[in-house]
Amino acid sequence: MATWNSRGLRGSLLEELINRTNEKYREQHLALIQKIPTPITPVRMDQETRQITLAYFEQRSTVDYIGAVQGIPVCFDAKECKTDNFPIQNIHEHQVVFMRDFEDQGGIAFMLLYFTGADRYFYLPFEQIVTFWNRSKTGHARHFKISELDTAYELTCNGYYIHYLEALQKDLSSRP
Repeated sequence: MATWNSRGLRGSLLEELINRTNEKYREQHLALIQKIPTPITPVRMDQETRQITLAYFEQRSTVDYIGAVQGIPVCFDAKECKTDNFPIQNIHEHQVVFMRDFEDQGGIAFMLLYFTGADRYFYLPFEQIVTFWNRSKTGHARHFKISELDTAYELTCNGYYIHYLEALQKDLSSRP
């Protein structure tokens, strides 16, 4: 069983931007995307603030978000990285398996990445995730560099919303 503690707020800026964006997409009838909560079992709580300070994950989470965009099923995960090198270990095997199964069922899987040091956001198509994943499993780099990412999938963020539907459209257009 995995333990949750203070690391639980990692990625909160990116997730907050995505949540706001998803709400805007819903209001505009463009997409219906929901955050998937990770089931936890609280072990310790701060009695004064009534906040959970220690918990166990009940099960492995799959991805952070799932829903539909104009009738197309989508799932994606959101990840942040402080440096210009993204460690593959931050993408878990069960997530790759879930995304592959999702794509096999006709859905679209991807990741939204935020490189905090460079203040750059990217949409990472599933095909690219698999390329980096497989490369790391064959003795090559266990990370990928921001410079390896396709700038056509770089996202704009106006400080309140992170627009990813245009990148999703590019991803769809590039598929056979």
